[in-house]
Amino acid sequence: MSDRSKIEWTDATWNPVTGCTKISAACTNCYAERFAERFRGIPGHPYEQGFDLKLWPERLTLPLRWKQPRTVFVNSMSDLFHEDVPDDFIEKVFEVMINANHHIFQILTKRSERMLAWVQFNFSAESNGNGKSAWPPHIWLGVSVEKGNYTWRIKHLQRTPAHVKYLSIEPLLGPILLNANLLDRIQWVIVGGESGSHARPMNPDWVYDIRDQCERYSVPFFFKQWGAYDHYGKRVGKKRAGRIFDGRTYDSVPNSHCHGEQWQKI
Repeated sequence: MSDRSKIEWTDATWNPVTGCTKISAACTNCYAERFAERFRGIPGHPYEQGFDLKLWPERLTLPLRWKQPRTVFVNSMSDLFHEDVPDDFIEKVFEVMINANHHIFQILTKRSERMLAWVQFNFSAESNGNGKSAWPPHIWLGVSVEKGNYTWRIKHLQRTPAHVKYLSIEPLLGPILLNANLLDRIQWVIVGGESGSHARPMNPDWVYDIRDQCERYSVPFFFKQWGAYDHYGKRVGKKRAGRIFDGRTYDSVPNSHCHGEQWQKI
């Protein structure tokens, strides 16, 4: 948890929940698990319990103390919609995000079914007398999609009332054939390769396909990193591989005040 982050597409991280369990191919070499397990058993350390799931109610109000507006990645070390996170705790997280509306909050999940069910029960796109709250535009929703057989998560995301919906395609482990249907109502796509000692290589053709589809349908495209392998498939490490793709960096992001239609490029 930090009010500064090295993740290229956010400013800060906030972890009212830590720990998770593996549910799909992208989880195999989880960076968060690798980090947390280094400290298992160290008394008093925030990761004394390793990567076992833990709720941190004392961290809930942290974003309210950050006076400078920033983009905040929620639960970089967990998944807010993990099956062991109680509904009422998720509600408390949302209460803080709603009150801290000077920030932008980025929620990312692999558990898109629970996300959809929870969000639809509590929110609508706008207030219309149905007893649900209107969706706060400063809270973004995203799903992880590592290869083509996980695109069903996108369909769940598309059914939410979030004004900004995004895809994190990292690590990209196989081809993903995005099309008009899958990019409908998607406001941002992030792509990156895997890093770490057991990283799996990313085929540049997979990246080209996604980039080209994003450009075709005017969806902002952000290339985060090559990962452990460069664009020639040589293992050189994350730092040397860098994030230059097709001769440039791709840093497009949704506009800070985006309601699904306007963009800025940085």
